[in-house]
Amino acid sequence: MKRIMFVCKKNSSRSQMAEGFARTLGGDKVSVTSSGLEASQVNPHAIEAMNATGIDIRGQTSNALSEFQPEEFDAVISLCGCGVNLPKPWVLRDIFEDWQLDDPAEQPEIFPRVREEVRSRVIELLAKL
Repeated sequence: MKRIMFVCKKNSSRSQMAEGFARTLGGDKVSVTSSGLEASQVNPHAIEAMNATGIDIRGQTSNALSEFQPEEFDAVISLCGCGVNLPKPWVLRDIFEDWQLDDPAEQPEIFPRVREEVRSRVIELLAKL
């Protein structure tokens, strides 16, 4: 089983959607967690955007990256370009990618587009694993 960490600035939108897609699409082949450089709360617009796909992320929580150890993960994916700010052990995992997706938190109208970008990237990632 591959262990994936999705990281974003506040772990409220992009990383939460990625976690939801990876859990659903990866099934028992992956263990998935998301976190942020700082914790906040799951954005209601992210919950709504994912509900439109039939995936319920209401039970997910926002966590700080500092709560985890890098060696617990095989793949670390930054969704916001924050990879340059991650401590070195995080970027040295077997798989590290920095997807640099737009932040929909301040622009709710782009949630559907960003959600679909996240879904596409997660599908590609799962195929690699």
